[in-house]
Amino acid sequence: MTKILVLIDDNLLAKIDAAARSAGLSRSAYLARLAQRDLGGRPGPGASPQARRALSRLQGLFEAHRCEEDATAAVRRDRRAH
Repeated sequence: MTKILVLIDDNLLAKIDAAARSAGLSRSAYLARLAQRDLGGRPGPGASPQARRALSRLQGLFEAHRCEEDATAAVRRDRRAH
């Protein structure tokens, strides 16, 4: 992903920010969505705010349950316990 610098009128930027907030998107995501729409591109399956929230929740679950133990060692330990 590449960062760019774009000059936009302050009034237009305020409208963009309000529209982005209303859509549940960041400014960058909102502008990217507009560009994709105008250029005929199709956003990927993770482009919706709902998908991004779900992915964020999943990431939190993975981080909360991260195991430092080697998976193979854990399976062997569990087999011996049963």
